Amino acid sequence: MRRGTFREGTVDYAAVGATHAPDLMQYPPEHSTPAEESWRIGSGEERFRTAGEALLSWTAQRAAGLELSDVRPAAGDTYTGVSFDADGAPIAPNRSEVEQRFDAEGTPFVAPGTTLKVHGRVGGMRADAELRVISVTEEHRRIGFVLGTVGGSVVSGEESFDVDWRDDSDEVWFTVRAFDTPASVLYRLPGMVKRRRRELFARYLRAISPLYATPV
Repeated sequence: MRRGTFREGTVDYAAVGATHAPDLMQYPPEHSTPAEESWRIGSGEERFRTAGEALLSWTAQRAAGLELSDVRPAAGDTYTGVSFDADGAPIAPNRSEVEQRFDAEGTPFVAPGTTLKVHGRVGGMRADAELRVISVTEEHRRIGFVLGTVGGSVVSGEESFDVDWRDDSDEVWFTVRAFDTPASVLYRLPGMVKRRRRELFARYLRAISPLYATPV
């Protein structure tokens, strides 16, 4: 099992980690719009491992039509700090050396503290942003990570991506949760934040689900 949480540096919102709060949809961070979607993407360990590998190699972002640049792992030792389990209970901090992995193009895999820039548009709406990986989870039946905005986006907030292999049914589920606060005047108009989020969620599903196989 590997869990990593990165706390150094600054994101542009206060409720760091709130996408994993059990009551996000009922009590989102102040002035933000919450969102959550889950999709069954198959069953069995092979499907889980394949989806998890795709997730940690930025497939959701790339296949959603976003260009990644300036991907920088955190400097120094990785601190696997306080994280939270599925019930919201804190997990004790510890230190461990985590080997950095790279994809076929030499881009570092998702790791705590990694910063990156994304560029692109979704449904005619801007998706440019500077982001930081807040935390990473690699467990026997769950793989995922949390991304937070640092700046340069039309919204500020957080996204979490999780692939779960359920032990009660053998099904594999892909869940994305988010909360967004408008940072641009245009996105304060009614419905703009929700519209942008719906388009992003749909693209993430097409990227990870074998039913919507999209070459990267």
